[in-house]
Amino acid sequence: MAVRVVTDSASDLTDELAAELGVEVVPLSIRFGDEEYVDRRDLSPAAFYDKLASSSVLPETAAPSPGAFQAAFGKAFDEGADAVVCINISSGVSATMQSAKTAASDLERASDIRIVDSRSVTWGLGSQVVAAARAAAGGATADEVVALVEDMIPRTRVFGALDTLENLKKGGRVGGAQALLGTLLSIKPVIDISSGVVEEAGKPRTRSKALKFLADKVAQHGGVENLAVMHGSAPDVEQFLDLLAPLYPREQIHVGEIGATIGVHGGPRVMGVTFQAKG
Repeated sequence: MAVRVVTDSASDLTDELAAELGVEVVPLSIRFGDEEYVDRRDLSPAAFYDKLASSSVLPETAAPSPGAFQAAFGKAFDEGADAVVCINISSGVSATMQSAKTAASDLERASDIRIVDSRSVTWGLGSQVVAAARAAAGGATADEVVALVEDMIPRTRVFGALDTLENLKKGGRVGGAQALLGTLLSIKPVIDISSGVVEEAGKPRTRSKALKFLADKVAQHGGVENLAVMHGSAPDVEQFLDLLAPLYPREQIHVGEIGATIGVHGGPRVMGVTFQAKG
């Protein structure tokens, strides 16, 4: 491919899909106290949630170093790429994109690297990466790939139903959802990350009402594209898919696990829905 796509592990691409699409994934790091792990390399999603359940400390994330991005960019050029499009987790919640920018600016081929802020997380970002990689495989130029992603960004929606606020609070990513922290514990809050920062979307009092809230968000947008259900070892994924079935062909819904990068903040049993509103 003349254009290669790079992203980070907040995209929640599986290793298999990344390999199929030729996407290079630069991982963030996860820290449990003094122990540090490389997302998806040292810590699979399942292993992360197991450790989260048994750990006495809440984990934290660390953005990749510029050197990690330089290695990914260099690999792409060494393998014959003419240009690289790097699509990253929202700059509103992570320093990852700044690391990618620093990496690109220090390389001789900086002009051949485009850094794009997805303003999104998990499969909101992942869907943009997949579309970009498929366009690149089809012969799209770097400008065309960037234009495709930039069309998707303002239409990308991400909503998440949290089972606990502890992780979001400890991670300092509360943003516009600050008011949730002062509410009673007997809620299952829904957050909106569609703008690239965390904002309050609703305060349902039960899990079932929170999942219904998510389904209603999909319904309110009418026709949507690239609908996905992403979760953090949630036991009720099938029940949520049943809620979405009348709105979207079930066999076309992407279902995936939220990895450690986003799971650190979403917490156990987080349930997310992502999609692009039709323009």
